[in-house]
Amino acid sequence: MSTGSTAAGSADGRLAPVRRATLADVAALVRMRAVMLADMGLEVGDDRAPWRSDAARWFTERMPRSDEFAAFVVDDAELGVVACAVGACDAHAPSPVNPSGLHGHVSNVCADPRRRRLGHARACVDALLTWFRQETCVTVVNLNATGDGAGLYASFGFEPPRHPSLQLRTARPRA
Repeated sequence: MSTGSTAAGSADGRLAPVRRATLADVAALVRMRAVMLADMGLEVGDDRAPWRSDAARWFTERMPRSDEFAAFVVDDAELGVVACAVGACDAHAPSPVNPSGLHGHVSNVCADPRRRRLGHARACVDALLTWFRQETCVTVVNLNATGDGAGLYASFGFEPPRHPSLQLRTARPRA
């Protein structure tokens, strides 16, 4: 997939290209995930918080699975990776409207607070949706939106599902 035509504004007004993340970007994806989770009100801890190594392992394991996982980033000369969007394919049972059974899931959409409102997150989501359309058999893409992100996703055509999404949280003892 070519992402060279997808670009976002930069702090100096130039267009910053979106690129597909590589294993070299795992630490940046974890850092951006921490920014996103902190923005959502979660206590993320410092750089040594145990969840961060778990997240790094998760990204590292999935990055080579290019047919079922993709992450797109925007780089900044001063700050490094300043935006990202992550997508994964989830296998579900096939149905008449989704013969492959594959669903896409968008997550980890975030822009560095110092580089927000420049189109970086939008460009990453656009590249990710292009990947879903062109390189996977996904016919349904899901995501969970915050109030701040809802307008961005609506502009891409996301809407509430026909059937309500529900969630049950189960308690697990901490190791």
